[in-house]
Amino acid sequence: MEQMHMNRLSGFHMIRLNLSLFGLLMPCLFAGSPAFAQAIGYREGMPFSEGYLAGKTLYVAGQQGPADGKLDGLDISAQTENTIAAIEKIVKKAGFRMSDIKSVTVYITDLNDVPKMNEVYKKLMPNPKPARATVQVAGLIGGAKIEISVIAVKK
Repeated sequence: MEQMHMNRLSGFHMIRLNLSLFGLLMPCLFAGSPAFAQAIGYREGMPFSEGYLAGKTLYVAGQQGPADGKLDGLDISAQTENTIAAIEKIVKKAGFRMSDIKSVTVYITDLNDVPKMNEVYKKLMPNPKPARATVQVAGLIGGAKIEISVIAVKK
């Protein structure tokens, strides 16, 4: 009976030891797996990150296109160009390419601006164009005319 108790105790300690070692090694084992997540462009005090990398997928927060921090006087073409440049900066910072973008959501305040936005968008976004939804909104922060968010996936 005592021998059986000792074997159980030893078995329990072995399981505990194995679980402890597994817990220590987990971050090393899964750092490159789809469970890996990392904030991109987070600044202390901000309520969001510019992007978030989860495995092979990058989620880019809605970007706007101010010039020198100001939107005043910028038409939809300039704001679209600056917005796509801001997205490209985040995409590259995360180690992705613009061709990795698979989904785009465009928020625009005036549907009459869509043709001009499309001219710039078609010129700057690589082929094949990603899937896209364009949504009219009542307003955007800072008085922007456009905001774009994207999802990119690495092969």
